[in-house]
Amino acid sequence: MSHDEHQAHAEHDRTHRHDHSGGHEPAGRPRQPGRRPEQHRGHASWAMAVTATLHCLTGCAVGEILGMVVGTALGWGNVPTMVVAILLAFLFGYSLTLLSVRRAGLDLRAAVKVALAADTVSIAVMELVDNAIVAFTPGAMDAQLSDGLFWAALLGGFAVAFLITTPVNKWMIARGKGHAVAHTHAHG
Repeated sequence: MSHDEHQAHAEHDRTHRHDHSGGHEPAGRPRQPGRRPEQHRGHASWAMAVTATLHCLTGCAVGEILGMVVGTALGWGNVPTMVVAILLAFLFGYSLTLLSVRRAGLDLRAAVKVALAADTVSIAVMELVDNAIVAFTPGAMDAQLSDGLFWAALLGGFAVAFLITTPVNKWMIARGKGHAVAHTHAHG
């Protein structure tokens, strides 16, 4: 946790009690353990949205780069390579959330439901934006893994996807959806 995130969380703690099960109570009220994600409504800081988006970006980047390496190594064309990269981006994105909520004690079936609810929109937006940037960057689709153009387009796509997905995540968290669902379970 960065210094700024820590400071924002400390400020939050002064005005809210946090029971680490996803619920927030104004100071002075008793804690209510086991709150549902929809009770997260109205509370979505930019720091929370950035953290959720970085979490998503990490899984997407690992999966997408691995997919590009696999497709290139096997001599596949652009479309099959992109399909595998996108599938692996979803797989790795969901896996990070699965690990987190499984550590919190959820069984596999419940953890899968949480991961799907928490990450699907975020990963879909990120993949749509990222792959559109790569597809529309002249020459990027024909570039090799050893070409600077490939990496510039891919990393540029990740950066633009991060900027677009962060407000989407903030909006969803404020409505008790997206990463608010995972937060409810992972911090219980």
